[in-house]
This record gives sequence, C-alpha cells and structure tokens, in this order.
Amino acid sequence: MAAQTMEQLVSLSKRRGFIFPGSAIYGGLQGTYDYGPLGVELKNNLKLAWWRANVWEREDMEGIDASILMNKLTWRYSGHEETFVDPMVDCKGCKMRWRADQIAGKCPSCGSAELTEPRPFNLMFKTQVGPVPDPESFSYLRPETAQGIFLNFKHVLDSTSRKLPFGIAQMGKSFRNEITPRNFIFRVREFEQMEIEFFVKPGEDEAWHQKWVEDRINWWLSVGLSKDNLVPYHQKANELAHYAKATVDLLYRFPHGLEELEGIANRTDYDLGSHSKDQGSLGLKARVAPNSHSTEKLTYFDAETKQHVVPFVIEPSAGVDRGVLAVLSEAYAEEQVKPAPADRLKPVEEALGTFLKSVSRNEKLTADAKNALLAEGERIEGALGERLASITGLLSMPGAEGIEVAKKLRGQVDPVVDEFYRTVLHFKPRLAPIKVAVLPLKKNHPGIVDVAKGIRRRLQSSGSMRVVYDDTGAIGKLYRRQDEIGTPFCVTVDFDTLGDGKDASTKDTVTVRHRDSMAQERVAISELEGYLREKMG
Repeated sequence: MAAQTMEQLVSLSKRRGFIFPGSAIYGGLQGTYDYGPLGVELKNNLKLAWWRANVWEREDMEGIDASILMNKLTWRYSGHEETFVDPMVDCKGCKMRWRADQIAGKCPSCGSAELTEPRPFNLMFKTQVGPVPDPESFSYLRPETAQGIFLNFKHVLDSTSRKLPFGIAQMGKSFRNEITPRNFIFRVREFEQMEIEFFVKPGEDEAWHQKWVEDRINWWLSVGLSKDNLVPYHQKANELAHYAKATVDLLYRFPHGLEELEGIANRTDYDLGSHSKDQGSLGLKARVAPNSHSTEKLTYFDAETKQHVVPFVIEPSAGVDRGVLAVLSEAYAEEQVKPAPADRLKPVEEALGTFLKSVSRNEKLTADAKNALLAEGERIEGALGERLASITGLLSMPGAEGIEVAKKLRGQVDPVVDEFYRTVLHFKPRLAPIKVAVLPLKKNHPGIVDVAKGIRRRLQSSGSMRVVYDDTGAIGKLYRRQDEIGTPFCVTVDFDTLGDGKDASTKDTVTVRHRDSMAQERVAISELEGYLREKMG
C-alpha cells in the first residue's frame, strides 16, 4: 500500500535523512528543500535510471548540459516573458498571497472572501549580470531546461551528423518563483527536470507522440510505480499551451491527490521556428513572433527531398523531485509484523484519544493545522490495529509538538511499534539508496566484527552497490532500521560464520535477509557478491 498522507513521507524523510527543509536553522525558506544522505542517493539513482534508459540504451539520442543563465532574448522569443505568468491575489484579511485559479474565491488560510483583483505575476527569477547595475544587464534563472536544447540544436546536429528522427536529452536545475509552493517537494521554487526534445519530420509527429507516451508509461512502471496510480490524461483543446498541438499528462496518485508527474507534448515546429532567423522562408506551421535577433536558421537538411525543414518536436518532460516523491510514496508501507495483543493496544488507544481531545481544545493551533491533525488522528483511530505505526507521522505534523500530551502518546506507541510493526520502503533494488547493510551479530566480538567489515569493504569496492556497516543496535532493531530506508538486503555475520556453530557446513557463510519477504538464507561468502548482483537485477 502506498503512502496515505503526505505527513507520513515528510516525517520519514526528515527522520531518516532523505529530505530536510531548506535553511531550517534560520526559519527556513518557503519552497526550498535539501536532499540528505539517503535522499541524494535515491535522487541520483532515479536520474541514472532515466539517463540509462533514454540515452545509453537508445540509438537515437544525445545528451547535453546547457547553462542555467542564458541570453535574455531566449525568453523573449520562447514566449516566456509574455506568457509565463500566473494570476495572483492577496487576502485583505490575513495578507496571504495565492494563485487566483487555485482557491475558488476564498482564502485557504482564513476563509475570507475579501480578495484583491487578480493581477499577472511573472514566475521567472530575474538576476543581475555583470558588476555594474544596469537596467539592461540582466538575465533570468531558467524556468525550464528545454530552451537550452533548442538553442543548441544546430550545434548537436552539426557535431554528431544525426539524421531525423533523433533526440537531445538533458537533466538540470530550473527555477520558478511560485506564488504558493505546496505539498512538500511537489511544487517548489528550485527543482530539477529530466527533459527530452525529440525531433521528427513533419507528418510523423503524431505517431511519435503516441510512441513516447507509451514509452514513458512503461519506464515509470519499470521504476516501481503501479498502473493503478499512473493515469494518462489527454489535454482538451482549451487546456493546451500556446505551442502545443497535443499534450498527454501522466498523472500520479500522490497522497494529496491525482496530479501531473510528467507531460508529453507535441510542440510542432514552434520552438525551432521561434528561435530562427528569416522565418518567412521556412514554411512554419506554428504561429511565432518575428525574430530580428537570431543568427541561425534552425533547420535540418533532408537528403531525400533536398530541402531544409524545420523539425517538429515531441517533448517528454518530467520533474525529478516529483519523481522522487512518487517513488517514495509508492514504496512506502506500514506493515504489521505480528498482531499486537489487546492489552498492548488499549493504553495507546486511550493516549491517542486524549491527544485528539487536546488538539480540538487547543486555541493556539491554526485552523489548518488543527483540522489536519484531527483528520489524520481519526483515520488512525478508525483502524488502530492496522494503522498504529502512523502515529509516528501524526506526532511529526505541524502543531503536534505543542500539544502537552504528545510525549505521553509517543511513550505509549514507540515500544508497541518496535515490537509489532515495521515501516518499510519497497524500492526497486536499483533505486534503493543503500543496497546492502552488513550487520555483526555481536558488535564487541573481534572475529565477527573483522569478518563483517571485510565483507563490507569487498562489496563496496566492487563499485556497483552502496554498502554500509551497522552495529548500533540489536539485530532485530537493525533490520527494522534498514527496512525503513528501503535497503533490499541485510547480510548478518554470526558465530556460524566463524565455524563456532553446531553445523560445521555453515562456516564461511552468512545470513542474507530479504527486505520484502523478511525471508533468510545462508550464502557462502565467496559467492555473496554474485548472489547479490543476480538478485538486484
């Protein structure tokens, strides 16, 4: 079962070092997040899986890494200066600022309908270029990576001698001055994209668009998303961007609702046409603004027809951060390892009831925080035996730390969770931040410790997997800790490994414990690396 609430993911991410609030020690900066030790591994693994599938394993793709800062004319002719705006309103009561198209005429913070008239707000971050302040010496932090590909189209074409159809792939940071960042890392001001611009002959665009939709669905399924949570949505004519002939959004069922994970657009010849000189001679299908500054015709010479053509473009564009959030959400599960007896659940049930009463009476909580705490608490209360582990996330929600009885509830729930439940991330092994944890059964036994550390060094030096050594708790607790961060395999070195057990045949073997099934099997140390490689796929 995927995560049911965003609070579950936020709590786990902070507690275990996946994702932290940006600039937290100074009160934070809204819409920014920092990836911690495990988060950066997960993010890099997702990016590598995307690059491998779309660049290394294809014969029709090249990769680039374009600059974040670009000539400001880029954004004039791309249409961003004119169209990259959101309608903004201010609440006259609480002074909060919102996107007008997302709030249905009422302030989400205080409920007031007293709002200012909508006014346009450009989402691009402006920055000074050069040492001397000058109204003309500015650029923008790019709001998307796509334009860097279009501006480099001729460079890539000329340096690689590619023939249509072919694509250019890029991953990198983009920046949007969002009015209301929200839902954890789903909508932020600094984010990373995985984008492809695939260039095709006019007339072949519709078939390629459909093929890319199928390819992208299959790729997301390959990294662990389920068909039930991934929904293709074909944009209606009145929803299309000004450059698009057709767009299919891949929507994912995030904890906060069904929202866009990736868009696959047929951009026609708009982009290359917009950035070309002598546009009147190019036979463009798209309507573009006259360009008096470009020095190039961004065309392709078709050797068969002996004509220069402006290719159509199919654009699969995904957010890395949204991808990380989707993979985290899909992998998340709170599982009952064995039934907790009624006498152990009863004190937790009573403490939870007391906590929720305290929340409902608390006058210092904002309405949003109170409603969220009560909704999540009542969800847990409705099926306590199954959802007891969710109380950890409940106590990490905004406002919970200010409730006096929260410590008592935590004291009641933690021992029960440790004994009867586990939180586990069922990542595909190739995405897991840590692939293998090597655990000594006894941390102060020199023989066991030496063998365990030696195994860790050998596995890590293979260069194909991130491996850790952990001796900071009893073996059961170490298993739970690795489950919670998604480690697919735990390797335990014990007395049998040293030949001190009852069965002499177990000498020089270790116990390999599988995350998903919790099954264990003995494997010879000499065969361990090959065994793990095979299991990881």
